[in-house]
Amino acid sequence: MTTYLLAGGGTAGHVNPLLAVADGLAARDRGDEILVLGTKEGLEARLVPLRGYELLTIERLPFPRRIDAAAVSFPVRFRRAVAQVRALIRERGVDAVVGFGGYASAPAYVAARRERVPFVVHEANARPGLANVLGARTAAGVGVAFAGTPLRGSRVVGMPLRPEITAMDRASLRDTAASHYGLDAAVPTLLVFGGSLGALRLNTAFTGAYADVLAAGYQLVHITGARWEGDDPGVPGYVVREYEDRMDLAFAMADVIVSRAGAATVSEISALGIPAVYVPYAVGNGEQKLNARSAVEAGAAILVEDGSFTADRVRTTIVPLLRDPERLGAMREAAVSAGTRTGTENVIAMIDSALRR
Repeated sequence: MTTYLLAGGGTAGHVNPLLAVADGLAARDRGDEILVLGTKEGLEARLVPLRGYELLTIERLPFPRRIDAAAVSFPVRFRRAVAQVRALIRERGVDAVVGFGGYASAPAYVAARRERVPFVVHEANARPGLANVLGARTAAGVGVAFAGTPLRGSRVVGMPLRPEITAMDRASLRDTAASHYGLDAAVPTLLVFGGSLGALRLNTAFTGAYADVLAAGYQLVHITGARWEGDDPGVPGYVVREYEDRMDLAFAMADVIVSRAGAATVSEISALGIPAVYVPYAVGNGEQKLNARSAVEAGAAILVEDGSFTADRVRTTIVPLLRDPERLGAMREAAVSAGTRTGTENVIAMIDSALRR
């Protein structure tokens, strides 16, 4: 029996690939033990137990960005967290540690190194977080989702994805998806979404230009997110949903997608071979724009800056694309070559290699 400690969390970007790898390990050998290290405050506190894995928690420890009381106490608190993880490694007989970034990863990397347990790093974003930058220096293996991610010794392994994505046969789901939305399976469809909370810029633009999309011969599925307060015009061929818990059906219906450029979103769309227009979220450190870069450079996607994405931009950029089947075909082929559905298997192979060494 092998015991794995998977560390990470805080956001869906860290938790989802962690769970995908946990599921892959569990499916391969039911006798192995899979433990997850996180915090009580992160998304993992809810999602990990729901998935049936044991969650071990440590204190949430953000790296200090300025000199204040938290910065002064950070070294002591960090050493305490490392000691706690070292004790867990010994008590539970952990054979390998796998980190996905987030607050729990840095103490796990240090503890694994001091206990002489091999550890592997996976970075989901094109711009790596500080925990993974530090961990990559001494890791037994470093995998990244996107080419060009600046992590020492890294190689591209792709994103560990949900089984609903990796096993999806979009063509066989098309009729079911059309029925789900009340649309025609034979008519091409544009899917627009901006995440669970939505994207004001996308919502405003398509509210003003949905008629132009319909006039181009497309149906439109528009997932607005919870914060959007606009009205559904009730126009045939234009489906407005606040939330969609069957994203597999949304993807099955989509011939073209307009969305934000979160790491998981870009990875899923590329893995499914769907042409995309990415409108990166403008707030933050610019990681969404970097996430989209490899798909754009491969010819699988177009990037439009958030500040310029308006109803007029839909009419001048999106609608001409929808009317150009030759270009869409080339983007579709490029997406297939740029994406991968084997991210989970690739990360597990990296873990196996670390254990053999």
